[in-house]
Amino acid sequence: MRNRAERHLRAVKLAMDCAELGARVRTIHHLCGLPPRELQRLLFSDPYAIPRGRAPDSPEWYHSANLLFRTDASIFTATYRRARRGGFAAADALVGAYRHYMMVSQSPHRISFDRAFDLASHLDGVWVAKSPSFTVVACPSCTSEYLTALGAVPDAQDCPFCKLVRRYGTDPRLQASFPTHPLPDRTSIERGMLSLVWSIGQPADPENRPNLPSLRQDPPHE
Repeated sequence: MRNRAERHLRAVKLAMDCAELGARVRTIHHLCGLPPRELQRLLFSDPYAIPRGRAPDSPEWYHSANLLFRTDASIFTATYRRARRGGFAAADALVGAYRHYMMVSQSPHRISFDRAFDLASHLDGVWVAKSPSFTVVACPSCTSEYLTALGAVPDAQDCPFCKLVRRYGTDPRLQASFPTHPLPDRTSIERGMLSLVWSIGQPADPENRPNLPSLRQDPPHE
């Protein structure tokens, strides 16, 4: 069991992590329990640097959001849910899942940390939510996990990832948000594999190394 000093240090560390991710003081207070005035003093030496504005506080936002926002929200909440199932505490799961979301999504990120906090709250019924109103389900078609209303039956017509795939070819916004990447040059990979095999089996003497053939077979000449 942690003593009082250890609990306080852990709360401060959590507060610093949340502030680094752009959280409002209200959000940090709910997560770490430290008083708002103490958080302002510890985390924001410049009063003008304190995030302003009303924090997201309604689960209804998700149901009226566009496809890009619902896709990003599902990426975050699916990661958060897996972390919770893995035994992580809610606050640690939130921070870890949001960092993962930032790694896999393009900047500027559509889901802010405060929005992620609100989604997680209504997914688990914690912090600012008295009871859950969301759940994460697996799509019966693509098997992707997505966010939906509590009690909803998994449906491919409701899955944002299935919708994204169907619209991708004709929607420039989706193409810009989820760009494809060219396949690597197969020839360079083949020559690299042959070079590795040769270096393992022979002395590393460039003068004795033969020219490496391609693994691809050319059709015979008539």
